[in-house]
Amino acid sequence: MACPAEKEKAGHFYGNREYYLEEKIMLVIEHLTKTYPGGKVGVSDLSLEVKAGEIYGFIGHNGAGKTTTIKAVVGLHQFETGRITIDGISISDEPLKAKSLLAYIPDNPELYDNLSGMQYLNFVADVFRVSKTERKEKIEYYAKELEIVDSLNNQIASYSHGMKQKLAIIAAFLHDPKLLIMDEPFVGLDPKAAFTVKKMMREFCDKGSAIFFSTHVLEVAEKLCDKIAIIKDAKLIASGTMEEVKGNASLEEVFLEITEEAK
Repeated sequence: MACPAEKEKAGHFYGNREYYLEEKIMLVIEHLTKTYPGGKVGVSDLSLEVKAGEIYGFIGHNGAGKTTTIKAVVGLHQFETGRITIDGISISDEPLKAKSLLAYIPDNPELYDNLSGMQYLNFVADVFRVSKTERKEKIEYYAKELEIVDSLNNQIASYSHGMKQKLAIIAAFLHDPKLLIMDEPFVGLDPKAAFTVKKMMREFCDKGSAIFFSTHVLEVAEKLCDKIAIIKDAKLIASGTMEEVKGNASLEEVFLEITEEAK
């Protein structure tokens, strides 16, 4: 269940859901190309769109170009050609405005180890000007959901990878971003926490926001995603709704087949 503050904000959305989802495009990547020093191509001429309400999975082998694409989307990588917009705002032309609309959870969150979990969450809430009342309600709700309440007053330096992942996830949800970018979000999470995060992801998108996330866990992608894109050797080789991409086969079967064909 969504926390009360989120239910109130989502109220305008539920009554007109189909129209809203049809009209709003949260992420547009157009002909993205990124080349690293030395000539290695990280991603080549990649284009896709993520609409409001969608959980969009981005899958591929290690080194295929998933993280390169994600870092370009969140403004951490410059790129040679192409255009990326967040809710119509260019990440290159107006980076601060575009970044204010998104939240990013990397595969290995680098947090401030000298702060406590609560201090870090309050720091993030201050940056995004989340009110004291709203942040208190959200922190209490998500910390309870992810079973991290008792650790919030401990230094982040004492956290396991899974606990840092949980803290980063709570921080990402604090300011109601329009787009959530996640790079391998389930790595380090125990099964119960992974289940909870998947539920949170769906609730988040049901409010009209969108998620673009990479994963190598095909079973998760198949059950959770509305749309998927498959990347191999820096190039997009398949994209669409889950039904369009996999048909009557399993996602694992289709992934192995089309990545072999793309050699």
